[in-house]
Amino acid sequence: MEVTPGLRQSGYAPRNALNADQLKRGIAERSKARGDAPEVGNWLLNHFYRHLVGNFEPARPILTLEQAVEALGSEPPSWVARHLSDAGKDSQQALALLVWVDPLQAPLLAQEALLVEFLTSRQGTALAGKLNRINCPQALALWQKEHAQMAARIDQGWCQSQPEALLARVTSAEHVLQELRPESAVLRAEMAFESYVMRHCLGQFADRRALTGGYGERYAEAVEQRRMRLFSFRDGQGMPHITISLIVQADGSLTVEQVKGKQNRPPVERYYQDLLQCLNALGTDQQTPADCIAIGIVRTEAGWLRIEEVNDPTAQTRLVARYPQLYERLDAPSAMVEWLVAGRQPQQFLQVAPQAVSVKYATRHIFSKRIERQPNDPLYLTEGVPWPDMASPQAEEIQAWQARAR
Repeated sequence: MEVTPGLRQSGYAPRNALNADQLKRGIAERSKARGDAPEVGNWLLNHFYRHLVGNFEPARPILTLEQAVEALGSEPPSWVARHLSDAGKDSQQALALLVWVDPLQAPLLAQEALLVEFLTSRQGTALAGKLNRINCPQALALWQKEHAQMAARIDQGWCQSQPEALLARVTSAEHVLQELRPESAVLRAEMAFESYVMRHCLGQFADRRALTGGYGERYAEAVEQRRMRLFSFRDGQGMPHITISLIVQADGSLTVEQVKGKQNRPPVERYYQDLLQCLNALGTDQQTPADCIAIGIVRTEAGWLRIEEVNDPTAQTRLVARYPQLYERLDAPSAMVEWLVAGRQPQQFLQVAPQAVSVKYATRHIFSKRIERQPNDPLYLTEGVPWPDMASPQAEEIQAWQARAR
């Protein structure tokens, strides 16, 4: 496959991933769940995996055996100790950096999604069999270039909405959630209108007159074959503000795939309450996509809620167990949740300190020692351990808790 001159053609940096097997397993499982074509799945397991290990940021450097244990939550393989030992020795040639990459972080999943979109758009073309000639940095650069070209083409003309392609599903005070009807003869034209207004690739067809090929073909076929349902969140004038796609599972259940604002950005916050009403009306399963997590809404047993509204201890625990990064966004995390974080990712307490006294005490070792204290300072607890970032009233609270515990 020819690569346009000027595109970044760098390969993969010499890094080692502590959780390489976990990264590869996650890619394979998601690819199978999506039903990716074999060539797409193989490319992801080859190039996207190598990109995650070598290039992806943020990646957490692993410099000590203690950091490896903390990241894995268990003793690391024997080669890790040897690698770290060799890296610590003086040598003319530095060893490859050892890193840990969060396998479920939103940027990783979002990048995988756009690469799947890029690769799938090549199916059925002369380039389909040549994908392995392009590495991940090149694919990302091509995706960016093509989307910039799409934006330029969109600005050249206007596409009218097709009301007969729409079916109102949810009506709120100011907005209507319209479903794009899969049986409509003008479905693809309405998809093109949605893309024109929203500035995304949902209805971007390679042949704009015939409305075939390109990125639009993938979405159109999925809707026409009842494997996907598309919804448009529109105002009273019929203008789209949010595009929602749902995957229809084999058992008929619905999984939210994407929730996009204009130009693939997060939806505007003033629409969130109506968006929650719409999502709850659709009866989706328990999955929460990265798009929703990014704007602070999640699926719970009680339905779709803002993260700050999740107050039930059991719901909080289930949420943080599945999405550990959401702990920092809970307004009032329960002690159960804080113990869960303490056991799995205690470093999160460096961003949001625990509130439960027992958890504060159990995780006191993770706080940095930035302030020197004297032994008679009240911030020293009874066993002489300093808490440099803790005010005196908080220290006294811990001491009182210790006394009661005895």
